[in-house]
Amino acid sequence: MQNMVASCPPSAECANFTSSPLEAVEKATHAGFQGVIGKSRAMQQVFRLIERVADSDSTILLNGETGTGKGLVAKAIHSCSYRKDKPFVAINCGAIPENLLESELFGHVKGAFTGATSAKIGKFEVANGGTIFLDEIGDMSPDLQVKVLKVLEEREFEPVGGCKSIKVDVRIIAATHRDLEEQVQKGNFREDLFYRLYVIPIQLPALQDRPVDIPLLTQYFLSKLNNDKNTQVSGISQAAMDLLMQHTWPGNVRELANMMERLVVLKGEGEIQAADLPAKLRPEGDSEMAPLSVATPEIDGEGICLNTAVSEFEKNLIYQSLEKTDWVKNKAAKLLHVKRTTLVEKIKRYDLQKCA
Repeated sequence: MQNMVASCPPSAECANFTSSPLEAVEKATHAGFQGVIGKSRAMQQVFRLIERVADSDSTILLNGETGTGKGLVAKAIHSCSYRKDKPFVAINCGAIPENLLESELFGHVKGAFTGATSAKIGKFEVANGGTIFLDEIGDMSPDLQVKVLKVLEEREFEPVGGCKSIKVDVRIIAATHRDLEEQVQKGNFREDLFYRLYVIPIQLPALQDRPVDIPLLTQYFLSKLNNDKNTQVSGISQAAMDLLMQHTWPGNVRELANMMERLVVLKGEGEIQAADLPAKLRPEGDSEMAPLSVATPEIDGEGICLNTAVSEFEKNLIYQSLEKTDWVKNKAAKLLHVKRTTLVEKIKRYDLQKCA
């Protein structure tokens, strides 16, 4: 689905979730941005800014808490620019060991270091003509910061172990959850690189600062998950939605997406109720509310596929056992009275994954 949020009247900030959730999502979005959803004023300002700068080729610095969607916004900028038919290459600078990151970014020649049995093309060269997204650039070492600065200033670099410069034409979008100005003052980030990156800063709001977007996001995830997981969850009760909107969401949109996956997989079908939500989202007085239950399908006039029903029941039980044991497979297998190897095989068959 490719979505870009359209403008909405000021009153929409306080609008309630409608009885036609899919229609509400469509009204709040239109073609252009992929999976970036919101009708809040904060997100509307972000979208308008993106539309203005997408074709400018200026360097963009995305700043926001972890899970606010910086990667999706970077893709949206690329897809709205004249470079959209060229590569979009993303690399998380904080997830790759420092001794490997330079090679990932700039490539290396054969024999450049132990284990370099062949030459490798770096991400900058792969992104030539397109966009490179440097996520968590605030975690980059000072030595690499110098080399990235050179690419920004001269549009060229040398592979590790090489002596020949390679020219590239790339648009750089950087992102960080850190306060880079503070990092500059502490001496952890180069001031000259900071100003090279800080051409067009875009601040992404935390989810708790735009609760009006939570109903739209939950419906988007619900529809996508029903399609991907072959579930039939019809919606979310108003009581459950109220609790979702009251939560502070320290993990932002990513936390909401993961929670929705857990709820949809465990519920299977029917409407998600307040009792289905994790205890941390429910009021203290609701501690005795029933845990999320496994849906029992009903046999209608057309009958039911027994194999499918049994598989769904088994999948939900396995997921519950994993959640109760914090995904320790040995303990989960004991709860289910099966061998660990049997459990692992079924986890792979049903493609079950732990939600953050």
